Amino acid sequence: MHEMGIASSVIDAVRHESELRNGVRVLKVGLRVGEFAAVDPESLRFCFEALIAGTDLQHLQLDVQFCHRRNHCQHCGEYFEAAEFPFICPQCDSIATESKGGDELEFAYMEIEET
Repeated sequence: MHEMGIASSVIDAVRHESELRNGVRVLKVGLRVGEFAAVDPESLRFCFEALIAGTDLQHLQLDVQFCHRRNHCQHCGEYFEAAEFPFICPQCDSIATESKGGDELEFAYMEIEET
């Protein structure tokens, strides 16, 4: 289960950032997880909560933003959510499209409080 490793890395990043910012308390951390990132958001939440339970970070909230696959039409320039293959542009019916998202695994933000 690589979700445990991801959760651990997020916690390490939170600790590192809070040390760099001397005296801040991190309240919430946000991640963007793409549909094709091979990460189960519920497993990630479970692992995250298990790792922070009983620690100084047990108050920390995890916000997982799920990102659908997005494509870009090379013919008309339209960006669209690509639900099923073949990925046809809904604007001009072109099949000349390329993937522009859906494989993200990004540390998006931290909400902090000065202490």
